[in-house]
Amino acid sequence: MTADESERTLVMVRTLMDRAHLATTGQLPDAVLAAARTLGWTAVVYLVDHEQRLLLPAPAEGVPERRPQAIATTVAGRCFRSMRSVVSPTGASRVWLPMFDGADRLGVLEVLVPEGADLDDPLFEERGRLLSHLTGHLIAAKSPYGDALDGIRRQRPRTVASELLHEILPPLSFACEGLVVSCLLQPAYDVAADAFDYSVVDDTAHLAILDATGHDLDGTILAALAIAAYRNSRRNGHGLHDCIRAVDELIADHGGGERFATGVLAELELSTGRLRYLNAGHPAPLLVRDGKVVKELEGGHRILLGLGDGQVAQAEEWLQPGDWIVLYTDGITEARDGDGEFFGVERLVEHLEKAAAAGLNAPETLRRISHDVLDSQGGVLQDDATLLIAEWASTEERAFITSTRNDVAPQDFSPTPHGVPRR
Repeated sequence: MTADESERTLVMVRTLMDRAHLATTGQLPDAVLAAARTLGWTAVVYLVDHEQRLLLPAPAEGVPERRPQAIATTVAGRCFRSMRSVVSPTGASRVWLPMFDGADRLGVLEVLVPEGADLDDPLFEERGRLLSHLTGHLIAAKSPYGDALDGIRRQRPRTVASELLHEILPPLSFACEGLVVSCLLQPAYDVAADAFDYSVVDDTAHLAILDATGHDLDGTILAALAIAAYRNSRRNGHGLHDCIRAVDELIADHGGGERFATGVLAELELSTGRLRYLNAGHPAPLLVRDGKVVKELEGGHRILLGLGDGQVAQAEEWLQPGDWIVLYTDGITEARDGDGEFFGVERLVEHLEKAAAAGLNAPETLRRISHDVLDSQGGVLQDDATLLIAEWASTEERAFITSTRNDVAPQDFSPTPHGVPRR
């Protein structure tokens, strides 16, 4: 890269950052367009709708109105599904770039470049990557300060219960060295009593999925309180037993003996793949290994949350690199089609194995499963449906774990019937 090329790249980045500092959320697409124009490009932001079916254009001054792009059938949708840049086959001057914050898929960026531009030039690729990545980070950073971008993403009004619940949930996807976590919750506009949470502190990933009774605002409040109790106990340095006891006591106090919750709380050691978990009356997590669902994790059972702290030993499982742990609520498996047939665990397993065979990433796997569940019920769920996939040590991260923890080689582990690793 020459000094002049470096300077032009810097001008693009500086323009975006300077414009973004005092921009409202609704003005971010204009800031992105201004930055792109320093390179002679036109850039249009497309945001994913809350059901993840459409990519919706954000208006920018001086840019002709764009149409929504279907995720399942368009070139823009292919970019979103794969999270890789795609050149439009209808014109070599149009490129679609993935837009995300960390691992959380936010949408895509449509970039129009002058005719004759070399789209295979590493300089173009680097500039496009910088623009799309910075745009994703800025959208995530600015969105809590205004409603304009969320208004674009909404296809219909949300209920108050759903509004409250989505405000407390973490982003749908997260990744760090050795771990990918992806979550999805349906229906997007009137979900009530399902919730999920995750956190990574030092060497430990904390995972939780909860399903409170009731499909109303009271159920949402119960789920929100349960997540708050879990976070409070976890952030105070407590382990699984104390965390689940804190949730149990709060639900018992607030539910008055009439409302309860099921849930799974888990801790995963990222350096070794050691998973510890407790299950309070919830569907058993699934373990996906080498593209197959090899077992249900049936240990660590205790009574429902809100009925008192049943004494139970936490269960353990030793993961192998590339394993998926799948947590889900019964709104997935108990969804009924028009003939009254359950979606069922077998169909969920089938979806997971098809996704693994196709090499789909976790976020795209969840998007497709949730749509199949919704479509099987004519778009109207009778219960909330939530999924969480935690992938330990994906292919790109195996080298990192092995090289940084020579005392423990995760790829050498294979589980015994008692959950003790063989070396």
